[in-house]
Amino acid sequence: MKQAVGMRYGRTLVVQPVRNGLGLVALRPLSAGDAILRVSGRIVSPATVWGYWKRDPRRGANCYRFDADHYLDPEGSIGAYCNHSCRPNSRLVRGPRALWLHALRPIRQGEEVTHDYSTQTGTDDVWTMRCNCGERRCRGVVAHVGRLPAAVLRDYQRREAIPRFILDTL
Repeated sequence: MKQAVGMRYGRTLVVQPVRNGLGLVALRPLSAGDAILRVSGRIVSPATVWGYWKRDPRRGANCYRFDADHYLDPEGSIGAYCNHSCRPNSRLVRGPRALWLHALRPIRQGEEVTHDYSTQTGTDDVWTMRCNCGERRCRGVVAHVGRLPAAVLRDYQRREAIPRFILDTL
């Protein structure tokens, strides 16, 4: 992959060093509800993602759940740099052959753009990750949607931050 630092998405985002490596940073203030980024890539099967885990765990971890039976592999695109937070400022919305990041709240210029990986992980997923997001109420472990605290789950449902096919796994 080409050097990622400085990779841009128009006048909206840039890949820069952040707390946990490289991440997406807002180049301008964003309003709640704004479409921030079209996360593009290849739509792949779960078997393909399992193959990534065996050969390149980082690539497997960067795949997004696209629907009940497919994943989106953003390899080589700016979407591969959107990090997790237990207090995210964006959510993923599915469109045809792509996912979109939308702002959940206003995002300041220079702020890292994050989403909660648990909102893309159904109870049928076995993946977990140790969390190091640094938020005051960090959950410590990122796991499937069924392991979210009840209040967080209700808030995400209210804000439509969890896709229907993920909620259907509860």
